[in-house]
Amino acid sequence: MPDDTNIPAGPFKLRMQDVILALLFAAMALLPPQDPWELALIATLGILQLLEGRIPLLRRAAGRVTFILLQFIVGWVLIGYSGGIESTYYLVFLFPMVSAATYVGIIGTLAVSIAACAAYSSFLLFIDWEHLYLAPDQIKVFELRLLVLAITAVLVNSLGDALRKRYREYQALAAQLAETNANLLAAEATVRRSERLAALGQLSAGLAHELRNPLGSIRGSAEMLSKSKAALENPLAGELASIISSEVDRTNSLVTRFLDFARPLQPTVEANVDVRHVLDEAIRRAGVQVIRNYAPEVPPLPIDPELMEQVFLNLLSNAKEASPQGSPVTVRVRLSGDEAEISVIDRGVGIAAEKLDTIFNPFVTTKKTGVGLGLAIVAKIVDEHGGRLAVESEPGKGSTFRVLLPLKNTK
Repeated sequence: MPDDTNIPAGPFKLRMQDVILALLFAAMALLPPQDPWELALIATLGILQLLEGRIPLLRRAAGRVTFILLQFIVGWVLIGYSGGIESTYYLVFLFPMVSAATYVGIIGTLAVSIAACAAYSSFLLFIDWEHLYLAPDQIKVFELRLLVLAITAVLVNSLGDALRKRYREYQALAAQLAETNANLLAAEATVRRSERLAALGQLSAGLAHELRNPLGSIRGSAEMLSKSKAALENPLAGELASIISSEVDRTNSLVTRFLDFARPLQPTVEANVDVRHVLDEAIRRAGVQVIRNYAPEVPPLPIDPELMEQVFLNLLSNAKEASPQGSPVTVRVRLSGDEAEISVIDRGVGIAAEKLDTIFNPFVTTKKTGVGLGLAIVAKIVDEHGGRLAVESEPGKGSTFRVLLPLKNTK
């Protein structure tokens, strides 16, 4: 039996077809003779038809079967009460057959149609054959009624099958559109990030060059001061000169990072680089305890090994800083479709949800000290390789940074 969710079922809301259906059942009830029990059975069938697909319980497979069975029983009682084999209500068996064709497929429709023919034929058992005789034309009418039920069941199932097929196509199209929309949003986010990176890069380059000259003058002056007679005679002056020199060096290091961020990247891509070897070198330089999980089927990648080593070194250093003392970092390499996925997984403090969308932007950092350029540079390098970056994190449970690189050069 197919999944009954193939056909949509909306909330209970009055529709035009509901009004028309109610009027048609009212017209059926008003046809003479107006027996109270017939009216009650017809009203019950009408209510069942109006409720079809509108109650959550009836949207599941068991609910559908129960609903069809109720239609079947009410229809059988109505036919039996109104004359049995001679009843003009024999066509009400079409209601459960139509429901079966709509919701439960060809097998269910076949079973219901056979059951309808058998149920209608069962009224022959209630005939007093000693006092009633069926003429040949009456037998023909009986047989034609059975054939009409069977033929109608096949035709309705064909329509129901076409409806289910069309709905599945719409579902597939909706899923494809949703995926395309998600990819479009991701591409827009990447473009916006690239634009911000370009603008900030130009600003950073300008500021860095403007700062370099005065920093050089300050350091030179501090060195001259530390060697002067005043510094030799006054230890405090020498100590202050030393502090000036160290702070200038620290500021100069920061300026260098600004320039690294601002400098246009032109990766020197090598065709066949084993990313596992690049990772091993980054792990050695980071001095972090690592659990390696390398999939052997990952092929050599077209990457710049020096730049990608910088990416992995940055991610490993961040993971080491975020992790508890002595806690290892997991590095995983595996295939993901037409990309290689390199994941750096720590068990540290995690990242707050509100920062996940901006973690790769410049000047965004979770550290108490730092300017937030490390991950921005990582993002820039990965973008230049035609790859993607993703992060998953939960505060208190750690973070997973995923670098996805194409198996073939896309630049």
